[in-house]
Amino acid sequence: MTNTVIRTEQLNKVYRIGGLIRHVQINALDDVNLTVMSDEPVIVSLVGESGSGKTTLAKVILRLIEPTSGSAVVYDHLVAGPGIKPVRQQFLSAVQPIFQNPFEAFSSYRPVDAYLRLTARRIRQLDRDEGENAIKEALASVGLKYEDVRGKYPNQFSGGELQRVSVARALIPRPDIIIADEPVSMIDASLRMNVVNLFLSIKEQYKTSFLYITHDLATAYYISDYIAVMYRGTIVEFGKARAVLRDPQHPYTRLLLDSIPEVKKKWEQKQIALSDIETKEYRFAGCKFRNRCPLAQEVCSHQRPPAVKQADGREVYCHFA
Repeated sequence: MTNTVIRTEQLNKVYRIGGLIRHVQINALDDVNLTVMSDEPVIVSLVGESGSGKTTLAKVILRLIEPTSGSAVVYDHLVAGPGIKPVRQQFLSAVQPIFQNPFEAFSSYRPVDAYLRLTARRIRQLDRDEGENAIKEALASVGLKYEDVRGKYPNQFSGGELQRVSVARALIPRPDIIIADEPVSMIDASLRMNVVNLFLSIKEQYKTSFLYITHDLATAYYISDYIAVMYRGTIVEFGKARAVLRDPQHPYTRLLLDSIPEVKKKWEQKQIALSDIETKEYRFAGCKFRNRCPLAQEVCSHQRPPAVKQADGREVYCHFA
């Protein structure tokens, strides 16, 4: 059975910065259309620079913020848009988050296992014994023992260990999808692959999909089934991960890949236009990347590029794809 893993339709989120009289608008999400269909669990990565809209999209899906317009569906759950209902048990059981900084996800004044018990009781609605078994199973799946976690506070764990506890907490409700926002950025480089490999094993063991938000193209390439490249609130390229990162079609995707040094190749600094950090770039009527694009022409300044379908199924938002 083919499931709608993620579907967004004309999703927009506008922030207003400044006072009542003098203010500017930031289109953090600008008409985002993304559809992922699959009969198996998948890992979908959102990649791009800071300010590209990755985290805003994640917050909309997690119902932490309301979109300005448009809709979003995750595994047949309407999470944003007209007709949205209050947060219900079904949503909490279907979608779970893993945040960037595990030390901010837990209070320093409360043992971490108290959060695990609360999740088991309120979301899974398990009694004490059932909850204990669910916690033990979740911790074992991330390589931890309940005896080593019980009664301990966040400051008694390393960053990698506490992030594993965060993953275990997200697993207790047995969600359809986990939204992981930069989950390895606060962890030592030597431990990052441990967490990334953990996601792969969870995908297979629990049949759980992931929306993996990162600026790390290496880990995205390693674990992703699909990749969506974002720039200034828009998706510029989307498709199967190997195809997008091995043969990028959008100039921005090429720029991201060219910025990664290679061990066996001399890294030559190229003349690339710097990003316009002013807020006007978010409000461009045409292509938002045109100020930096080597292919830009007059049409890019006034006409927004449509999604050009490639032979391999990917979508490239560029007039010259």
